[in-house]
Amino acid sequence: MNGQAFQLIQKETGPGLKPSYDPGFLPLGKFISWYRKQAAESPEEIGLAIERENRLIATLKTKILPLSPETRSLTMIYVERLVKFLLWQKGGWKIYFQGPEEIFHRLQELYSGQGERQFDVNLMSTVYERPFEVVRVRPEELPPERDNPLALGGHLDGCRLGFDLGASDFKVAALQDGQVVFSQEIPWNPQEQADPEYHRQHLQQGLELAASHLPRVEAIGGSAAGIYINNQVRIASLFRSVPAELFEKKVKNLFLEMKTGWGVPFEVINDGEVTALAGYLNLNRTAVLGIAMGSSEAGGYLNRQGHLPGWLDELAFAPVDLNPQAAVDEWSGDRGVGAMYFSQQAVNKLALAAGFNFLPESKLPERLKQVQALAEKGEERATRIFRDIGIYLGYTAQLYSLFYDYEILMILGRVTSGRGGDLIKQEAERVLASEFPELSQKIQIFLADEQSRRVGQAVAAATLPQIQKKG
Repeated sequence: MNGQAFQLIQKETGPGLKPSYDPGFLPLGKFISWYRKQAAESPEEIGLAIERENRLIATLKTKILPLSPETRSLTMIYVERLVKFLLWQKGGWKIYFQGPEEIFHRLQELYSGQGERQFDVNLMSTVYERPFEVVRVRPEELPPERDNPLALGGHLDGCRLGFDLGASDFKVAALQDGQVVFSQEIPWNPQEQADPEYHRQHLQQGLELAASHLPRVEAIGGSAAGIYINNQVRIASLFRSVPAELFEKKVKNLFLEMKTGWGVPFEVINDGEVTALAGYLNLNRTAVLGIAMGSSEAGGYLNRQGHLPGWLDELAFAPVDLNPQAAVDEWSGDRGVGAMYFSQQAVNKLALAAGFNFLPESKLPERLKQVQALAEKGEERATRIFRDIGIYLGYTAQLYSLFYDYEILMILGRVTSGRGGDLIKQEAERVLASEFPELSQKIQIFLADEQSRRVGQAVAAATLPQIQKKG
């Protein structure tokens, strides 16, 4: 982003309410809305289509300003961030582009094995087990939208187990005919374990503990950060220390093997999707966007028909901030992505900016607990940290409304525990009312009760599989 473009974006789309400890925050959603207004009467249009598994396609057409010395930088920023968001929202291994050759070459350069988005290229190639491609097509060749919503979740009959795998603890729950008869948080340290047997044994023991509170087990559902396709682990930060060869042999089919061992219907999906499902179970409402704020940010969406569309929804890597000095996500190498705004990482980032001093050996979960304990006592710096996350959330709720048709924004996860969760919700609502009054009438931010904030995903996950009736 050149200096002139940055100054214009800052002038036209800067936030009216700024985070105390991140005053340079520049909401992507406000920029996208502003740019689209500027381009509304333009004769220029581009088309984007992203292909994922089973030839499913996400397609978008959008007006752009004609390329000129004055508009080139703005348009490049708009298209690049749009593609980045769509890629992590929908998922895919192939980008079809219809539009100016200059923009196409820029996308090819970015999304190459040596480009700035090589993390995205490598990860998507791994997830979909196909080489990543960017191709240019004529308007008539742009593939049409092709979706296949999943019909998972909301099953309350029978005896069920649910689990939710987090970075500092995992949760297990036992349900009998829709009633929670047992739930527990179990500490663990998965990200530093190179032996996947550690993960298997801990989860197996947790499930056996929950199963001891039921007369039988008829179904098991799971929730975890990462990418799961057909119950296979494709990418998951919980296994980041496992060597690649061992991952392929021992991790990829872990849940399929556990399904065989338990001998019951067994479904595992992304924890963000389970958050959306938890919103449906709590409110009996559809059009739910779920955001889980834990070790990272997880997203999930339940459409108006009450189905999970089966998108990637890895909002941890979707951009939210255009500030060229925004914090860099250490995994993806990109600036201004969701993981740095809605997670333990966000709390740590803001706490350091606020002047907190932590022991070098203290991990993010311990740092979060320290800040939360101070927030409970009303310590001003601590409460401001959660208010800042609320400001992030208010502006990002508007951004998400450009990509998701939703009415309920369900927030869960350890970051929302205690008073911090209430402060996040209050400040987000203040941003919506002040900056986006029409949207504030449409979107309801829902914060579950304290127990649901912590173990609600495990309970919701238990409802994923359908029990096969005998006879």
